Amino acid sequence: MTDNEAPQENKAETVQHINLKVVGQDQSEIAFKIKRTTPLQRLMDAYVGKTGQDRNSVRFLYDGARINGHETPDELDMEDNDMIQVSVQQLGGAH
Repeated sequence: MTDNEAPQENKAETVQHINLKVVGQDQSEIAFKIKRTTPLQRLMDAYVGKTGQDRNSVRFLYDGARINGHETPDELDMEDNDMIQVSVQQLGGAH
């Protein structure tokens, strides 16, 4: 291997992964690094695991649209350091 080959390998590795920021309603941020082909369900599960929230009570949004767990960053055309918003689902209403 020559010195010229090493940077290409590192570049290929960074292209396979993406850094995403998940922002809660309190504006707290948690950063994640996942593969571009990994279903976002893994990121969602990790987020609720870290925050202690109920998975069924939160919604994950990207560019204002709800994210489905089976979708991947590649499918959503996400770019490095993009933000995913988390909102808590409110049930019921005023009487």
